[in-house]
Amino acid sequence: MLGIRTHRVLVPALVFFCSAAACRKNPAEQSAAAQTPAAKPAETPAPPKPMPAQLPDVLARVNGQDVTKVDFDRLVKNMEAGRGAVPAERRDEVLRGALDQLITYSVLKQEAASRKFAVADADVDAQLASMQKQFPTQAEFDKALSARNTTVEQLKADARVDMAINKMMEGEVANAVAATDADAKDFYDKNPDKFTQPESVRASHILILTKDLDEAGKKAARAKIDGVLKRAKAGEDFAALAKENSGDGSASQGGDLGFFPRGRMVPAFDQAAFALKPGEISEVVTSEFGYHIIKLTEKKVGSAVPFEEVKPQVLEYLTNQKKQQRVDSFIDEAKKRAKIEVLV
Repeated sequence: MLGIRTHRVLVPALVFFCSAAACRKNPAEQSAAAQTPAAKPAETPAPPKPMPAQLPDVLARVNGQDVTKVDFDRLVKNMEAGRGAVPAERRDEVLRGALDQLITYSVLKQEAASRKFAVADADVDAQLASMQKQFPTQAEFDKALSARNTTVEQLKADARVDMAINKMMEGEVANAVAATDADAKDFYDKNPDKFTQPESVRASHILILTKDLDEAGKKAARAKIDGVLKRAKAGEDFAALAKENSGDGSASQGGDLGFFPRGRMVPAFDQAAFALKPGEISEVVTSEFGYHIIKLTEKKVGSAVPFEEVKPQVLEYLTNQKKQQRVDSFIDEAKKRAKIEVLV
């Protein structure tokens, strides 16, 4: 239920992998992200240093090794393939951020090499196969490679470095101390707003679709829903009426939509549903989908979620937070030890 940000380093192969649709949140993660504790407002950062219109062949050096324009352009291509072109008004900010990512990648690449983290060819091949599976055909995969100005050989080389860095980071994270029950309880007590079950209702509806109808069709649909409403108000079985008349997927369940919180449904439907009392049937409600009749089945008031119920998730969140702090600290220390020269 609580989220945690991922490692801040974006390396070329990983950018390609995520842009290929492998890094979408699942519903559980989306819910988690929505409940992640908000950070304190940060001070307004200073504007980034402008990037030259024409970039040199070497943008920076890390311990004497060049950070090249070729690698930088490839990273930017990867980013744009996944997120769209860099907006002109954000060019300096985005390109400075990309350069910092590439410098950080170079630092970690050298650190992993100095510690002799090796990656087997079979593991690299498996990683490449996993990337290819994100595409429906070989042609689509080849097209993505071309769009990102890269090759299979380069992708494999990047994957090898990525995996070596990940091995190194996993070793560092293993030293992070796990959160305790006391940590979890303290966090729970200090963040009551993060552990509130919102007000929700369970409702059924009957929907007559009007989206693709002309005016005459809409008039007929209105006459039909008015007739169904009279039957529902007269006491006919609502579920049976829904199965007979409703035009959406809930018809087979008698119109049952299950429980939902405020804001889940379109505004007109949401407002009407939450205004009802259990057992009440609404008047005709018009939405972008058509004409609805809503019957409220049950209502749950907002309440605090008990600590014992959320303790496992809080422990996981806080432990991951400690790991993330360890990762950030390791990266900062590695960059401080390195001789970094930014040439633009």
